[in-house]
Amino acid sequence: MNIGISQDSLTGVSQILNALLADENLLYIKTRNYHWNVTGIHFHDLHKFFESQYGELEGIIDEVAERSRKLGQPAEAGLATFLSKTRLAEDTIPVTSSKTMLQNLLDDHELLCRLIRADITIVQDNFVDVATADFLTGLLASHEKMAWILRSILA
Repeated sequence: MNIGISQDSLTGVSQILNALLADENLLYIKTRNYHWNVTGIHFHDLHKFFESQYGELEGIIDEVAERSRKLGQPAEAGLATFLSKTRLAEDTIPVTSSKTMLQNLLDDHELLCRLIRADITIVQDNFVDVATADFLTGLLASHEKMAWILRSILA
């Protein structure tokens, strides 16, 4: 592959994308879990809301995997792989409070915003891959919007 990025840089970018792929998959599963298990007076609204959020995450997951493939690198998959690479925390205790569910998702989206910002700098400055930096900037905007909506619901 000769697209103006060294093989070492392609490998480095791929590692960042695969960590992000793991993060997005964990967040997708967490959101899907909340969709299935939400209860209470706001069940209907939250059930639909969680569905819209995991639907958006599903699209992001595909885009992240395809970005790695466009660079000639593998998109690493598998639950064990995701758990070993994710920078988010898996839910290990059943959550029953819808407020806790919303707060957990907000915390994860805000963490992803911070992580993606750092990833953009590394991809741009260390690996000189402006296209992936631009791609990550779009993902950052998506997570900022999802965080804003969660913050608004919790207010």
